[in-house]
Amino acid sequence: MNRPRRLSALTLARAVAALVATVALGVTLWHGLDERGAALAFGVLIAVGELARWSGAEQRESAPLAAAGALAYALLGENAGHATHDGVPQIVAVVTAASLLGCVPHVAKGRGPTADHLTRRVLTVGFAAVCFQPLYSQGRLGEWAGGGPGYAALVVALLLLTALWDAVLAAAMAHARTRWPFGPLLRDELRGTLGIGSAVCATGAVMALAVAVAGLWALPVFSLPLLLTQLSFRRYAAVRTTYRQTIASLARATEIAGYTPAGHARRVAALSRAVGRELGLSGPELTVLEYAALMHDIGQLSLVDPVPAGATAVLAPDDQRRIALLGGAVVRRTGVAAEVAVVVERQADPYREQPISARIVRAVNAYEEKAREAGPGGPLKALEELRLGTARDYQPEVVESLARVLARDGLTLPLVG
Repeated sequence: MNRPRRLSALTLARAVAALVATVALGVTLWHGLDERGAALAFGVLIAVGELARWSGAEQRESAPLAAAGALAYALLGENAGHATHDGVPQIVAVVTAASLLGCVPHVAKGRGPTADHLTRRVLTVGFAAVCFQPLYSQGRLGEWAGGGPGYAALVVALLLLTALWDAVLAAAMAHARTRWPFGPLLRDELRGTLGIGSAVCATGAVMALAVAVAGLWALPVFSLPLLLTQLSFRRYAAVRTTYRQTIASLARATEIAGYTPAGHARRVAALSRAVGRELGLSGPELTVLEYAALMHDIGQLSLVDPVPAGATAVLAPDDQRRIALLGGAVVRRTGVAAEVAVVVERQADPYREQPISARIVRAVNAYEEKAREAGPGGPLKALEELRLGTARDYQPEVVESLARVLARDGLTLPLVG
């Protein structure tokens, strides 16, 4: 599928979300608000949750409190024992208006992909409300599940279905935006659902059930645990960011010392991560791959005489292996995860003896060095040399994945920050 078609898929999702939100707002303005107290309470909760949203690009749910409040409103059947009649249009309208209000400071400061965030929020809440509200209003849910545990189980089941829909939607949008394979993206989204996503779903279910019994006073009570969890997760994300920056700084040591060209480690890391995604590696595997690619040349710091231009791919196999083992020893002393050290020290082995991450680092590093030295036409020549080395040094599947990644970008080296 070509790029315009993929972009049109993302545009289609945004257009559908905008159409749903516009129709919902119009219907609500025409008929007026029902259950104004509940609408105001949930609207304030969602807006506060959006204001407290974090801007980390790698977080799958950047506003868990707002997401839980929106899901609880979509699955609200009773308020303090009295049946509600909010309806799907009003629920979507309140969630949209509150989300837009909470996103204003983030838009003003240019934080995060707000359009995609709002698209997911509108389509996910609309899906949950459409699944729940008509059946509840017609009394079908009471007939199927009765009361008590059966009703609670049905609410949880609807939340799980909504979480699955949200994961598919997020993976499809990411696939359209980045052109990464859909399967691994969906798998990562589903794995992310088991983390912060499960806390969001559980809080949303508890809120809806608690409001049905105790009224709107249950909202602040059951929001507090998720808010504290959000603050803790934010600190954890900050620690991970600092950890990655430390590794990137260590990787630059070879450039500052003059052993490797400027930007080499970051280019290899960016391209290795892209090839890893092409091969279907999971999120944790991609993290190990990226760290190993950043530090793959750190063993050169132990050499008395630097390798010309830092090009280790042209050295004799024994010299390549010696540098790799020195690099692995250095990585182990830095406190970085042992999996990273294993990839670094095995990057010079024959590919049949390597883990998949080491195969990727070796092929990408060789490509970057060969393409850089060959001048104009270097990328094609470098790929040709890698294909000739697939008998021993480079895994054919890795080389072909590298070729596909490069073909999408016009056979250019990735840009790095």
